[in-house]
Parts: sequence; structure tokens; C-alpha cells
Amino acid sequence: QVQLVESGGGLVQAGGSLRLSCATSRSIFSSNDMGWYRQAPGNKRELVAAVSRGGSTSYSDSVKGRFTISRDNAKNTVYLQMNSLKPEDTAVYYCNLPTRAYLPWGQGTQVTVSS
Repeated sequence: QVQLVESGGGLVQAGGSLRLSCATSRSIFSSNDMGWYRQAPGNKRELVAAVSRGGSTSYSDSVKGRFTISRDNAKNTVYLQMNSLKPEDTAVYYCNLPTRAYLPWGQGTQVTVSS
């Protein structure tokens, strides 16, 4: 059974930092580009960052320059380093494939940024 396990969320003040982690199986991780999504209450889920198998990265305009996505091939884990957090970054964050061929969604991890 495919599993995506997100962790690392929490409550942080504006301007602060968090690092999210997403672990999955080796078969999934080694074969796919990976992405981080977020969904705020009342909003659609949006892709905010992606990393290819080769390490190339891309970001949405809303997080570019503040967030950094990376992957550790030895640990089958993808990370999202989030700096200079803003209240509008408050959302549940998920990892998944950065395409419409989604894997079953994990439980996500809540990020709350206070002003």
C-alpha cells in the first residue's frame, strides 16, 4: 500500500521557519518527481513546490524565494524548508506527485502562522 507520511508542521510566528518532511517507499521515491501541496480552509489544494528525480526544482510565485524543496535519496524523503513565513502560508501541507496522477493522499501536516 502506497503511503505518504508528512510531518514537521506546527505553530510559528510570522517571519519564522519550519521544515516539513515527507517519507515514502523507495519504489515510489526513486521513480518519481515529488511535490508539496497546501490547502487552506475554503481554498483548493495548490502545488507550491516540486523537485525532479534529478534535483531540479520549481516553485509557485507565492513561495518563491522563501521556500526550498529538496530530496534525500538515501532516506526516501522529500523536505520543504519554509522561511520568512507569513500568515497566508497557514494551511495543511501534503506531499504527492507533481502531476494529476496522484497517489493516495496522506494525512498532511498543519502549518499555522500567527501574525
